[in-house]
Amino acid sequence: MYPGLWAKEFPNKAAVIDSVSGATTTYRQLDERSNQLAQLMWAKGLRPGDHVAIFMENNLRYFEVIWAALRSGLYLTTVNQYLTDEEAGYIVDNCGAEVLIASRRLGEVAEGLKRFAPNCHTWLMVDGTVDGYEAYEDAIARYPAENLAAEPSGLFMLYSSGTTGRPKGILRPLPECNIADNPGAVGTLQQQIWGVDEHAVYLSPAPLYHSAPLSFCTGIQANGGTVIMMPRFDEIGALAAIEKYRVTHSQWVPTMFTRLLKMPPDQLQDFDLSSHRVAIHAAAPCPDGIKRQMLEWWGPIIHEYYGGSELNGLTHCAPEEWLKHPGSVGKPILGALHICAEDGSELPAGEPGLIYFEQPIIPFVYHGEEAKTKESQHPEHPNWSALGDIGYVDEEGFLYLTDRATFMIISGGVNIYPQEIEDALIMHNKIADIAVLGVPNEEMGEEVKAVVETPKGVAGDAALAADILAYAREHIAHYKCPKSVDFIDQLPRLPTGKLYKRILKDKYWGITDSRIV
Repeated sequence: MYPGLWAKEFPNKAAVIDSVSGATTTYRQLDERSNQLAQLMWAKGLRPGDHVAIFMENNLRYFEVIWAALRSGLYLTTVNQYLTDEEAGYIVDNCGAEVLIASRRLGEVAEGLKRFAPNCHTWLMVDGTVDGYEAYEDAIARYPAENLAAEPSGLFMLYSSGTTGRPKGILRPLPECNIADNPGAVGTLQQQIWGVDEHAVYLSPAPLYHSAPLSFCTGIQANGGTVIMMPRFDEIGALAAIEKYRVTHSQWVPTMFTRLLKMPPDQLQDFDLSSHRVAIHAAAPCPDGIKRQMLEWWGPIIHEYYGGSELNGLTHCAPEEWLKHPGSVGKPILGALHICAEDGSELPAGEPGLIYFEQPIIPFVYHGEEAKTKESQHPEHPNWSALGDIGYVDEEGFLYLTDRATFMIISGGVNIYPQEIEDALIMHNKIADIAVLGVPNEEMGEEVKAVVETPKGVAGDAALAADILAYAREHIAHYKCPKSVDFIDQLPRLPTGKLYKRILKDKYWGITDSRIV
């Protein structure tokens, strides 16, 4: 199940539509163009297990590159569109890409990549060119739109967001099957849990370079559905797309929910969302108050999952389960859960610790990073692996996320989890976004600080800071309350919902090298 099948079943059906322009790629076009790129890469010497990279904004051509790699047994690495040439070049070089496809829109950065990735031999660019690149459209036009003689399944090799250092390549073994055999792991999950089939219309409001939108869009197309790709997220545009294209399924990050709910209510009421059956969110925990408001608005259609690009484990929480276990990210549907103390001993229900997933074998390594791979594994059980998150399970086995281990604040020997404070304070009507972090305190080691982004038109001043501190004392235990509030024009959060808290922390701890990588 892949575009090659659907190109025969319904060649003129839209595989992907740009939500703003309405530009469309049909299944026939997706099949033919991905075949041409697959033929080009074969002619350039790439064989199963080799690597190709893409550096592009949300663009219809993105999907041709995805499927060319997946139907050639290649690893595809997507590069964050917001990186500098040095940062992007590091990833292209580190993953071992021999072919890079970039876009003219990112041409200024793309032009500088070659000096950082000397082993990449083929440089293609869509929608125009800059020095050192060949026009993608001309290059693939020289090759036939025919299937390769063999089409083993390829795979994504994605990079961590680098919130605590250089990004790590997540390398998993290639599937032992042909691309036509099944819809892949995510496509199968979509079928079994969220009822995805060829009638699904899926809204993708996030950047395609990120793991979740990349995998979900690919799964939708493997199942014969239609992807509605937003060039970039905006609140009204997302609701308008659901109405216009009769969207059935969608995926979000909690910051998108927050931005929707902070909009003037009269701007949100006139959209017909009746086609919308399943809304999925992940990437970061959703504050309880935000989730309840979304459920009241959209109804019991909001599902949640927790997992990482490593695919070492996965939990899922259906809306009716969340209402019975508010704040939970669900029970495991892949891997067995273990909550462990720093010494590796397992903790009882209700006690927070490092979250491990158990599988028969560890399903990933960090590319070229043996020490970091080992660090992710349990000290006594090498088939248990962790992503660095802290959480606990209740008596029924539902998992609750507490925070990232690296973000925990230790003040006077007491563990304080910023996420809990952020979830409470985001409900304040004059907070658009918030980060809570530990800053130096000579007596206590660390103290709690809130860094706040205010809505447009709201001044961040001493009066608002005092109001926020008073609000905190009303809603959370006093020892957890921020001691001070700073205001910022915009928090360093990417459209994926990922907050680069390290950048904020480094400022307060006097660390100057805080690149977003």
